[in-house]
Amino acid sequence: MSTDTTAPHKAALEFKSTSLNVPALILINNDLVQIEQQLQEKIAQAPEFFKHSPVLLDLRELNKHELPLDIDAIVNILRANNFLPIGIRGGTEEQNRSAIGLNLPVHSVHTAQPAAPNRQQPATTINPKVVEATTQAESPSLENKLITHPVRSGQRVYAKGDLIVTATVSAGAEIMAEGNIHVYGPLRGRALAGVQGNPDSRIFCFDLQAELISIAGNYKISDELDETVRHKPVQIRLQDQALIITPI
Repeated sequence: MSTDTTAPHKAALEFKSTSLNVPALILINNDLVQIEQQLQEKIAQAPEFFKHSPVLLDLRELNKHELPLDIDAIVNILRANNFLPIGIRGGTEEQNRSAIGLNLPVHSVHTAQPAAPNRQQPATTINPKVVEATTQAESPSLENKLITHPVRSGQRVYAKGDLIVTATVSAGAEIMAEGNIHVYGPLRGRALAGVQGNPDSRIFCFDLQAELISIAGNYKISDELDETVRHKPVQIRLQDQALIITPI
């Protein structure tokens, strides 16, 4: 028996550059009690939408106002509420060290800004803008996507341009697009258009039964849909931070 040690190895892995699209949680207030309360209010509106969602902790606004934050405490709050923190950005040196100590990546795209005058702001908000967790600059894309088969429960589809689905989007499925979304079948799952923050994006669907609809982070859940638009062909647009649903 012989062993050929010169035979080439078949690669078991490779590295490629990529970007991740994840929601950013922008903290404006360092009141942990208030933060957790508002997180739970958001979760109560759409439990499945936020469950086990990755989240990037954005500290730029907080640090503009020189408000200290216990990184360990906020991470514990996020995890206790079923979020999966994947890193921080805009942190101070101390916050970055704390994050690394928790095995969380530090994204150095942005740095903390000089202090600015205090102004009254809401305590916490879920940033509607989906961000790139890389050092690459964001750029618009026209990569439209056409899906001709049903999108089943548990599946997630993302398009950098418009997303067109000619079949059913099942309950438990999630479709997302940086541009518009068109669904030429029943829309029963979640549809998120303008996920990079484009407020001009729209959702068009043949049969509205969605669990959640969202444009540029402004969303409605199923319970908030008017009965007059259910099971109807509609278009959904954003106006004054409110979703407007009109029959087609």
